[in-house]
Amino acid sequence: MSETQIPGFNLFEEAVEYWVDATQRTILYWDVIRKRGNTYLEHLSKDQPPVLIFDYEVIIDGRTLEKPVNYSLSRILPRDGQTTDLNKRPIVVIDPRAGHGPGIGGTKEDSEIGLALKDSHPVYFIFFYTDPVPGQTLADVKNAEIHFLEEIRKRHPDADEPSVIGNCQAGWATAMLSADRPDITGPLVLAGSPLSYWAGVDGANPMRYRGGLCGGVWLSSFFSDLGKGKFDGANLVLNMELLNPANTFWTKQYNLYAKIDSEESRYLNFERWWGGFFCMTSEEIHFIVDSLFVGNKLEKGAMKMEDDREIDLKNLQDPVVVFASQGDNITPPQQALNWIVKVYGTVEEIKRKQQVLVYMVHKKIGHLGIFVATSVAKKEHKEIIGSMDMIDYLEPGLYEMIIEPGDNEMVMAENKVSYEERTIDDIMVLDDGMEDEQDFEPVAFLSEFNDGIYQAFFSPLVRMTTTEFTAEFLRQLHPLRIQRYPISDINPMMFPVSMLASMVRKYRKQASPDNFFVSLEKHFSKSIEDCLNYYRDVRDSSQESMFKALYGNPIVKMFFNKELPEEAKAEIKRQKDELQTQSLLEDEDVWLNRMTEGGFPEGVVRIMLAMAKADHIIDKAEFIVSEKIVRSHPTLKKIKPADFKKMVKGQSRMLQTDQELAIDTLVKLLKTPEERAEAFEIAEKIAMADNVLADEEKALLETIKKTLGI
Repeated sequence: MSETQIPGFNLFEEAVEYWVDATQRTILYWDVIRKRGNTYLEHLSKDQPPVLIFDYEVIIDGRTLEKPVNYSLSRILPRDGQTTDLNKRPIVVIDPRAGHGPGIGGTKEDSEIGLALKDSHPVYFIFFYTDPVPGQTLADVKNAEIHFLEEIRKRHPDADEPSVIGNCQAGWATAMLSADRPDITGPLVLAGSPLSYWAGVDGANPMRYRGGLCGGVWLSSFFSDLGKGKFDGANLVLNMELLNPANTFWTKQYNLYAKIDSEESRYLNFERWWGGFFCMTSEEIHFIVDSLFVGNKLEKGAMKMEDDREIDLKNLQDPVVVFASQGDNITPPQQALNWIVKVYGTVEEIKRKQQVLVYMVHKKIGHLGIFVATSVAKKEHKEIIGSMDMIDYLEPGLYEMIIEPGDNEMVMAENKVSYEERTIDDIMVLDDGMEDEQDFEPVAFLSEFNDGIYQAFFSPLVRMTTTEFTAEFLRQLHPLRIQRYPISDINPMMFPVSMLASMVRKYRKQASPDNFFVSLEKHFSKSIEDCLNYYRDVRDSSQESMFKALYGNPIVKMFFNKELPEEAKAEIKRQKDELQTQSLLEDEDVWLNRMTEGGFPEGVVRIMLAMAKADHIIDKAEFIVSEKIVRSHPTLKKIKPADFKKMVKGQSRMLQTDQELAIDTLVKLLKTPEERAEAFEIAEKIAMADNVLADEEKALLETIKKTLGI
């Protein structure tokens, strides 16, 4: 056979090479899919335990509590060679119960759990089982988690309160828990966690419209009835998959096919978690959809738990770190951050409540990448966990956490971490306004109306015709399950695939990367991805237009709206503003009258805080130097941590209320020349902590020097 010569390459040889490679990749691809099915069945046979790579021991099984729940508290066991400092702040990781199983926060060495272990923290993990306890509610789960945290406090009486990391949907659960019992938690980390469900940018965040277009909470009630009182979490996973059809139906699978020689392990590990579907009770999913997805009650302070007690996020007393990403299409930054605007309104109110709120917005990482990406773990999560103690001592206010590369030999730090003061406007600039949220008010009203009709007329009929067999039968027919177990070793037709795959691996022959047909394949794949992305954009745009046409309609708003008239809302806002202004004035009087209280410790702490915030940027290096000073000083090191923390908060508020007066009254606290000289020396050390003396720091040093008469 003659060869067809083309300048630069031989088409016939490249075609044969590509055909062999493509055929082998096809066989290997289906073998990996077969292994995925086997992994799914194996995971099911073990009751779907957490997908952690770390060993753990169960401390409390929530199924044995007075009000049993399908949650348990476990302690992560350190690796060989790792040490745990029992007096260090415990780190508690809670994974989302949003259809998948637990463990995503510890599937790699470089993960939230892995990094906390490396930093010698005692690490605990709160996980859940596949099936809920019949009748359990979110209030029961919250109370069980409170019990877990109380147990952790008992185990570490000399350590600071445990820091709780809530991933995705576990974030709002963590916020609710801490708002209800702020005495048992330390700093909170809300990673990719939505607390403002109506927020978003027009044309960019379509997921928030789904509840309204489906008619509200009645649909989850219907699915729960079909499940005999259990809601199948696979429905939530499918909803997430349909959000990005290109990735679901093509890109993820093609990436495996194209990189079949190197991608198998990563793909199977991820699918082990992604294919683990967990259930909720009908009470749980109804509460979540009605109160959060559709009702958005948490940020309003209108969410009621047991005994009709309302959960108010203003009751949060511990620092909160919000980690969001502009590349997250499930929890966009607006849904992660806008609750701060709604709950507090102004930075002055945040300071009055002596609250510390820190946020960090990644430029491009996707939703899952926030929890599983190694690059994110090594940078953002590492610095968040490493800064827990510092965050607990920040002045009340709103900050953005900035991480930049750069060594600091003085404090042996790999990255430069700083906290820059921000305003409410800095959060609002991420949004395109909150006016679009008014369209969601009729959704909440119609949701309750539709669910009332369903519960009264249709639910009894569905429940009457549903049995345990039909419920399980429908669960097994779910598209996400049926694509897994039939393509496994329980299907005898997959035996030839397994046999051929072993032969292919033995005689594997890859095509050259510059093969013409390989390049053509990649272009073809890109065209399919572009087509699916175009479909997604048209679909999302259509759904957004439909939502606005329906719920933005003035007639709909007139008849289906719980909102008060504009005049009434304006009056309520006026009264609220007056009350807040009065509270701020009263708070200022308190701190102005306490300016001269205390002695050397209060004076030194005030100077340290003033120097740290002189340029409105608080560096981690300054905190490390301050910590060394406190730990080595004969007077300061004797102060109990709780008392020292209280002192820091008080001195911070004095500086924020009137910094000039706070500096002028230092002479009342530092009474001797020796105390003043020592305090000024400490101020100089803080100023030079980052090896840079800013103009603001230089000016403040001169002011302190003059005030103290040095």
